[in-house]
Amino acid sequence: MFKLRSSHHLIVCLTILVLCFSGGSLSAAKRPNIILIMCDDMGFSDIGCYGGEVDTPNLNQLANEGMRFTQFYNNAKCTTTRASILTGLYPRFGKGGHLRQNMVTLGEAMKVAGYQTGLSGKWHLMKTKGYAKSEVPGGWLNRYDKTTHPFFRGFDSYYGVLDGCCNFFDPTISDPPYKRAGIRSFGQDAGAVTEFPKDYYTTDAFTDHTLGMIRRYSQNEKPFFIHLCYTAPHYPLHAKPEDIKKYVGKFKMGWEQMRKDRWQRLQELGLAGKNWSLSEGDSRSYDWETANQDFEDLRMAVYAAMIDCMDQNIGRIRQTLNQTGQLDNTLIVFLSDNGGCSEEPGGRDPKVRHPGPKDDYVAVGPAWGWAQNSPFRRYKSWVHEGGISTPCIAWWPGKVPAGTINRSTAHIIDLLPTFLEIADTKYPETYQGHELLPLEGTSMLSLLKGENKTLHDSLAWYWSSNRALRQGPWKLVWDKDVKQWELYNIGDDRCEMKNLADNHPDRVQKMAQDWFTWADKVELGPKVKSK
Repeated sequence: MFKLRSSHHLIVCLTILVLCFSGGSLSAAKRPNIILIMCDDMGFSDIGCYGGEVDTPNLNQLANEGMRFTQFYNNAKCTTTRASILTGLYPRFGKGGHLRQNMVTLGEAMKVAGYQTGLSGKWHLMKTKGYAKSEVPGGWLNRYDKTTHPFFRGFDSYYGVLDGCCNFFDPTISDPPYKRAGIRSFGQDAGAVTEFPKDYYTTDAFTDHTLGMIRRYSQNEKPFFIHLCYTAPHYPLHAKPEDIKKYVGKFKMGWEQMRKDRWQRLQELGLAGKNWSLSEGDSRSYDWETANQDFEDLRMAVYAAMIDCMDQNIGRIRQTLNQTGQLDNTLIVFLSDNGGCSEEPGGRDPKVRHPGPKDDYVAVGPAWGWAQNSPFRRYKSWVHEGGISTPCIAWWPGKVPAGTINRSTAHIIDLLPTFLEIADTKYPETYQGHELLPLEGTSMLSLLKGENKTLHDSLAWYWSSNRALRQGPWKLVWDKDVKQWELYNIGDDRCEMKNLADNHPDRVQKMAQDWFTWADKVELGPKVKSK
């Protein structure tokens, strides 16, 4: 028996008893909310806190009050990155697709942990049953596979585009013939969305849905996990006139000078390490002096306006968190799904291409796409650093040390185990009767607390015949344009300037064998591996 020393002591004891009998715990009651924000096709050095010209005060504030990573990796491509973030696994390339029933999603795992869950924006992992992309809005939903639909994979609430990137102002407008993707399917929970208001803009709409979830979920005691997947600044280049106006004329320096300016700012910000240097040239870039500079400036201005609008919306999220009393108990993580994009559907003829409004479909092209990843080489779909290095910001008041830079190597497969540790739960061995693939990511919670440590002995990549393997400081790369292995010591040469393959043939051979072993594991077929 024990004596009650005061009425306050009685209240404390009764509180503990209530928690015990309700199945809760004191630690569970303090678990943070988590908001994982991912943008689409944004370069390493586009935002202000990573050396860019775009006005991003809200992201800059998150960085100044939180942590920036310099060696955080993605999978070089929209779909494969999304698969890995959701599952904590490398993407599988076999017949089963990227998302299978022997994989648990972040939505499912966090829901089991007692979190309210939601997803806004781009999904891009839905399979259909023999149904071609439709010219009818919502057409994909006629025969979707529930096992790959977000609403049936653990997310209590869903709103967004299910299959790629759509028209930002009117998602009922089909992609042009030169893109050949038809009308993208929009969904809300398990249903289709086929009508949109006149003042519609996807970046705002995805945020609106997120704000609604924050307000609704904040009324309950359970914490929430929200995954917000912006399509900005992925092409088509669509932005509001007032946002575009801020940037017209600001990119007349051209891509070569922009890269040099960003490189200088990266050094001033303390992000660039001593082993960094500005990479030179790209095989797909072209000469600024002979380009149509007004058109090129406008393309980049619209792209910048798309990022600017996204940053404004991130400010709305912080404001809503504050209004609902959730701000100080929320972890926000921001990153990009891959590097800047060199794709150019529709070409760059200024007589036929018009960046900005909803009635055209334009991209920034290879020269800007390369420059957006300064100081690194290459871009989206390639697995040099420019394709797979993402800006990554983590903000968590009182937990993530403010104004810090973490140079540890981490990967998107590490996010799921990190969030599970924060949620005080473990990765399950089975889920809904299915034996799960073993988790491949490692919790990076220690990194968020300010430690620097090695999480992986080896990391590997593949997309569109491009390959890479990193082991410690060594990185082996196969560029599909070059068609031979290159070897870099990332510890001495982060920007991959000095190919050491001829100096270390044994290392190249051993690492290549390791890559092929990994390729078997992720079900890359013999035809792919032989190229």
